[in-house]
Amino acid sequence: MQAQARPPQGALVTQPPPTHPQQLGPNPALINPVRLGPPNPTLFQQRWPQRSTAAGPEVLIGGLVAAVIAAAALPLDRPGLGWPIAGLGLVGALLVVILRMDPKQRGTSVIEAASWSVATVALLSVGVFRAAGWLFVLCVLAAFATVALSVGAGRRVPAVFMAVLNLPIAGFRSLPWVRWGIVRARAAEGASSTMRVLGSIGLGVLLLVVFGALFASADAAFDHIVQTILPDLSLATPFRWAFVGAIFAFLTFGGAYLLHSPSTVGDGKRSPARTVRWYEWVVPVGALLLVFGIFVGVQIPVLFGDEEYVMRTAGLTFADYARKGFWQLLVVTLLTIVVIAVAVRKAARETTRERVLLRVLLGLLSAGALVVVASALWRMNAYETAYGFSRLRVLVSAFELWLGGLIVLIMIAGVVPVTRWLPRTAVALWVITLLGLAVLNPDRFIAEQNVARYANHNNSDIWYLSTLSADAAPALDKLPADARACALSQISDEVHDADDWRGWNLGRVEARRIVPEPVDSGRFPCYRSYR
Repeated sequence: MQAQARPPQGALVTQPPPTHPQQLGPNPALINPVRLGPPNPTLFQQRWPQRSTAAGPEVLIGGLVAAVIAAAALPLDRPGLGWPIAGLGLVGALLVVILRMDPKQRGTSVIEAASWSVATVALLSVGVFRAAGWLFVLCVLAAFATVALSVGAGRRVPAVFMAVLNLPIAGFRSLPWVRWGIVRARAAEGASSTMRVLGSIGLGVLLLVVFGALFASADAAFDHIVQTILPDLSLATPFRWAFVGAIFAFLTFGGAYLLHSPSTVGDGKRSPARTVRWYEWVVPVGALLLVFGIFVGVQIPVLFGDEEYVMRTAGLTFADYARKGFWQLLVVTLLTIVVIAVAVRKAARETTRERVLLRVLLGLLSAGALVVVASALWRMNAYETAYGFSRLRVLVSAFELWLGGLIVLIMIAGVVPVTRWLPRTAVALWVITLLGLAVLNPDRFIAEQNVARYANHNNSDIWYLSTLSADAAPALDKLPADARACALSQISDEVHDADDWRGWNLGRVEARRIVPEPVDSGRFPCYRSYR
């Protein structure tokens, strides 16, 4: 085989074209181009940016103080004196944070925050005077909302709803914020000694708990002293303290974070709505108002009927009579609110005639809703007259009154040009409603009305009266002997053990005076006789 001849040095060499040329595809960079520049901002970066890099000393100390006060004072199993004390520690720490902030950086005013803080303590104080658990649960939920509004800056309806969600979200967002605050406090001049003092306090509390539990189990006299100061000192007590303290520290840090970095979620500037001409909204609103007026006019005998009317109406019971009125109220109120919101949003108000027409029609619609409110309350009164009072019936009546007040606020907002006060005022009206229920003392009121019915030989469910709280004991004490034993049997078991200072409650103290020992229902038929 002959060797392949090599080209001379320096000669140009040309390669033959490939038999199968390579197929070049499109450039991948053209298919998925890489976006240049910063990424799109997130919702938090747009509506809730973090304006403070680290928590200040007042936040750290306030969270620790609120946690210690709540852990030492809060009774988890019952309403009592410890609840307003714990709430006072929480709102007090947040008020200190507000006062130490630059006034230009505050998302809310000091007066408004203080007002919501007072409402929080007032709601939690219901547990000191009333033993009704259902009422206290409503007050605790409302107190959480008032704390959220005390640190929230929103004014619009979506922002008020979001305030309740913003507080726990802010608690989680505050964890790295608090961590950097601790790091900065350690690095600051003289802060190391402060941290050591706080660590010493924590170690002292731990030693106090451990050795106090050991000494209490070893000596009866020492155990009596410990029971007076720190009752139920067991192995589970430190875990309960840690749980309660962590919850209140979490809420304090979250509230402080909201004060330093206010959220505008749901409270941004509304985009300008497309307005419609006056006849485009007057026709549907006028038609609805006409149907509403005809319905009210035709149903006047039903809406304001008394007991005799209901009894002679075929197929109409008191239960259907009251429930129908309540749902009418709820639907009409929601419909009124929706119609007013849409009309105010869409209706053109450029001329005086358009503004007057809008206010007159929506005012008439609101006035018609107030008629239904009065009708529903009238119906509930007839229902209670026939069958007696209960917790649900009293609560429904209170809710109806609140809805009536809400409609009045809407009517006032139609006259007052600025309506940003309306959402928060509606919440404040609900707080006033709950406090009014607490002043009424609903369980005792229910017991008094039903005891009077029993004395007049009317039907009265004694078993239901036995399920009321200790607030009802003074009224139930007036029943005859057998019925009294049935009605007070469950209450006497609940108040048999004395409360410590954390769970001190006026209603239970009064009930314990009336029934100092457990009461046996005896031969009285103490069972549920009405459904």
